[in-house]
Amino acid sequence: MTLSKWINQKLFLYNSAYSEDKTEDLIKTENFFKLSVVTQFFPPDYAATGQLLEELTRELGNLGVDIEVFTSQPGYAFRSSHAPSVENLGKVQVQRSRTAQLWPGRIRGKAVNGVLFTLRAVLHLLRNGNRFNLLLLTTAPPFLPFIGYLAHIWLRIPYVCIIYDLYPDIAIALKVISKDHWLAKLWQKLNKLVWQKSKALIVLSPAMKMRVTAICPQVTDKVSVIHSWGDPDVIIPIAKKENWFAWKHNLVNKFTVIYSGNMGRCHDMDTILEAAKLLQEEPIQFVFIGSGAKKEELIKDVNRLRLKNFVFLPYQDKEVLPFSLTAGDLSLVSVDAGMESLVAPSKLYPALASGRPIAVICSQYSYLRQMITEANCGDTFENGDSHGLAEFIRLLSQDQELAKRMGRAGRQYMRSHFTPQIISRQYLQVLQQSIGLYK
Repeated sequence: MTLSKWINQKLFLYNSAYSEDKTEDLIKTENFFKLSVVTQFFPPDYAATGQLLEELTRELGNLGVDIEVFTSQPGYAFRSSHAPSVENLGKVQVQRSRTAQLWPGRIRGKAVNGVLFTLRAVLHLLRNGNRFNLLLLTTAPPFLPFIGYLAHIWLRIPYVCIIYDLYPDIAIALKVISKDHWLAKLWQKLNKLVWQKSKALIVLSPAMKMRVTAICPQVTDKVSVIHSWGDPDVIIPIAKKENWFAWKHNLVNKFTVIYSGNMGRCHDMDTILEAAKLLQEEPIQFVFIGSGAKKEELIKDVNRLRLKNFVFLPYQDKEVLPFSLTAGDLSLVSVDAGMESLVAPSKLYPALASGRPIAVICSQYSYLRQMITEANCGDTFENGDSHGLAEFIRLLSQDQELAKRMGRAGRQYMRSHFTPQIISRQYLQVLQQSIGLYK
């Protein structure tokens, strides 16, 4: 049987099943639906998007949603390249496809591997599309939402997109491609098509919503801002002297500045490096935990400058995060200039949960400035303001009571706005509206 005949057969069987069964199921059930989540990254992978989706699907399962996740084998950042092909996590069933690791760590490799996963996801939907009545897609990889449009056209499945990162805008901002490149123009046209046919779009910040609606005003009413989150029941403030991770890595007796997570192309490392140079003669150290495109360059700069106040550690297992995030005295978050409406740093929310003050490096237009001001949990600095950042670090190292007050305020702010329970209900409302179960 040819591929085209096989696809047509699947479409016929699916549409028949949908007409006879799906409509009747929706009439019978007022608050119940079956959700399929498609994303390339999912634990045990270390990718932040995968970690967040695992927590979100678990919470939605607790709220009564039956969920299946189609994902890839670990490949982003994990010491093992294999996890169970099928795994049940409560009400969440996880199915993992094969993964490709061509040119790991390079943009070209990530793009090719993402395309291969997307093709496998298309085949998965054709085989299993009659098992669910709503599709949730992420931008991991960034072109994955395109299959939502195909599912809508071929299978009449409604879909919702979570826009973690906005492409091709990021690629243009990073000068990977020009705004006049044919690929950028095609991608933007496809984005508009995908967004217009979606039932809802979820973005992570008000700035991202403004960007999306400026590109495609027709979807303004579909866009919801739902932030990422941290879990205050898992990440609990621990005194450094009682923290085994701090003792293991010799972090107890110096004021420690923690950067935990991706050191990617959208993150400002230069401002941090310059601040560290200004503080190199003081009992202050910088600990970078994680990986990313800028990590090797940062290590080279540290070695070239012969700085002794840097420690580099790999990604930590999820069960270690409550200790690694609380092993410092100050948390760092950084976003490169011009990226404030294209990405939203998820590392901010667990940092708030850790009960430590936060220093954020971002442009003057970033929504992060308002958040930090409202929370009264730290300070923000423009890109390049290494002197201001160094002075703030020096201030907190000398005023422990101020640091404690800021840390407590940030944790309370997070508990009031950004817990898994609060955020999952916001997601549930959007998903229910997407299939007419919520007015």
